[in-house]
Amino acid sequence: MLSKYFYIFFFFCIVCCSKLPSGFVYINDIDESIKIDLRYFTTNNFTGHIIEGYKSNRAIISYDAAKSLVQVQNELRKRNLSLKIFDAYRPQRSVNYFINWSKDLSDTINKIIYYPKINKSQLFPMGYIAERSGHSRGSTVDLTIVNNKTNKELDMGTPYDFFGPESSTDFSNITDKQRSNRILLLEVMTENGFKNYPKEWWHYTLELEPFNYYFNFVID
Repeated sequence: MLSKYFYIFFFFCIVCCSKLPSGFVYINDIDESIKIDLRYFTTNNFTGHIIEGYKSNRAIISYDAAKSLVQVQNELRKRNLSLKIFDAYRPQRSVNYFINWSKDLSDTINKIIYYPKINKSQLFPMGYIAERSGHSRGSTVDLTIVNNKTNKELDMGTPYDFFGPESSTDFSNITDKQRSNRILLLEVMTENGFKNYPKEWWHYTLELEPFNYYFNFVID
């Protein structure tokens, strides 16, 4: 019982001392064992550019979502596995950057990796890029699972942010191992309060989101 109250007090101190908007935390301030690889802070993403609004590799998320992620991490740790975060809170300015990028049809640096079968002009009409993102509400996260022993990501059948039907969570034309890895991620996330976006195996949103507002503060 004492440890439970200490844990609550620990969360409370982090939230109160943070320079972030009220209700937001840095994921690694809550659990430093969760691996962070913010792809939009690098050129290793579908645009091939560092995205506006990403000034550090520090993943931010709502306090409520962070608590649930810690529960997920605790369960995975028992199997010598870990979460790896590709994206969490995303500023609206970053979404605007995606929209502007989609209009420049000559900029296809990473097409062969992320959207080899789709014409860039169709990314917006097909819904792969939208004017609003649930990430900007602060309780959506893109993630995968890593083997702690090898430090390698589990094989999910496609790279993160791959645009195509192959990325759908229930896509059938993958190996049994890839399917079981997707199911493992789906089960551990849904059991801890998240819901999956069916077109993206990596995309989860806290069911009881605390905010219905699209934020625009920078990640730094």
